[in-house]
Amino acid sequence: MKKIEENGYKLVRKAEQEKLFDGLVDKIEVGEKVNGTVKNIKPYGAFVEIDGGVVGLLHIEDISKARMKTPEERLSLGQKIPVIIKNINKEEKRINLSYKELLGTWQENIQDFKEGETVTGIAREVAKGNKGIFIELKPNLVGMAEYKKEIEYGQKVDVYIKKIVPEKEKIKLIIK
Repeated sequence: MKKIEENGYKLVRKAEQEKLFDGLVDKIEVGEKVNGTVKNIKPYGAFVEIDGGVVGLLHIEDISKARMKTPEERLSLGQKIPVIIKNINKEEKRINLSYKELLGTWQENIQDFKEGETVTGIAREVAKGNKGIFIELKPNLVGMAEYKKEIEYGQKVDVYIKKIVPEKEKIKLIIK
């Protein structure tokens, strides 16, 4: 008997969410900035509630340009964040969101850094074949340093900015 009640509740809730979705898609468009609240976090992304109950998916790749292992590295339950409407699928009643566009462009973020200075970053992904380590300087700004096996993912490291190449949007770093 409990399963029937649960399923009945789920059907009513789904119908209510579809009604909210249908009302919302007439008011918003792709590329629009809206406010949301993080409601659930999964390994592949976060579910963000926008506009009074409609929930969209913020995929992990759309949280930051810096590669992360889990969305919890940037987001927490209940956190209020601005998001961009990335895609609206009316047939499947799904909305995809993006956050990284709101963290500034490469050109905007690089203005805080200069060649020859030492700054602190966070070690992220190791490049294929151990060719280097991606170091996050800001959520939307990543540079490459030489590979060192003693550096672990998520570790804070001091790096020297050897070269900034604006035309390629690259930053060459040396781990101190």
